[in-house]
Amino acid sequence: MSVPFSGALRRSGGIVSAIGKQLKSVNLKGVKRITVQFDPFAENVKSTREFLFLLSTPKVAQTNPKCVVKSDIVCDRQPSCIKFALIDSAQEQAKVKEIRFNSDNLNTLELLQLCNRHVSSLAPVEEITNKVLTKAEKQKLGGGAGAGKKVTKKK
Repeated sequence: MSVPFSGALRRSGGIVSAIGKQLKSVNLKGVKRITVQFDPFAENVKSTREFLFLLSTPKVAQTNPKCVVKSDIVCDRQPSCIKFALIDSAQEQAKVKEIRFNSDNLNTLELLQLCNRHVSSLAPVEEITNKVLTKAEKQKLGGGAGAGKKVTKKK
């Protein structure tokens, strides 16, 4: 008699793939300014610096080109903190002007998860205004190219 198999067939991708997955869903359209403040000599500052690096990658910056990412480096032994200043429509939705994370005891993955849960969810929904039609779709609608031509056979 054997024990039935239970569990995953393969190992998880690990922390790097989890960070990549969270990074794909970051949306900064509801944010006008991000301020990352940290003390470089503190013990738990690595995750805050990694989060700052991930926010400045081109894919994330492309979600809102108007968003300003500012880093404040201080030497006053204060805990690391990340502030997200929201746009007006996001302020009305969340009923706050800014979102602040005390990132001293959080790792990079937890910071990305919090960002997705509290900041990316406030991004305004995009409305599709103009849809580009292909030739096949135009022909189905009746006004496509070649719809009015008649071909005559020669005998």
